[in-house]
Amino acid sequence: MAKGKDRFVEVYSQGITNVAKIIVDTETGVNYLLASHDLRVGTGLTVMMDQDGKPVVTPIK
Repeated sequence: MAKGKDRFVEVYSQGITNVAKIIVDTETGVNYLLASHDLRVGTGLTVMMDQDGKPVVTPIK
């Protein structure tokens, strides 16, 4: 990882109370979904999977 580069970047965000965000690992390209009904009581984080059950990977430049 290049010095000063964030390991995880948010590439999509939806909602204020019912939140859904897609976060990409800049080292592996793996996409994660962060979701919460109410950010005050907790969130869930999971790897996003394609139709074959493999992780969704964004090509890293």
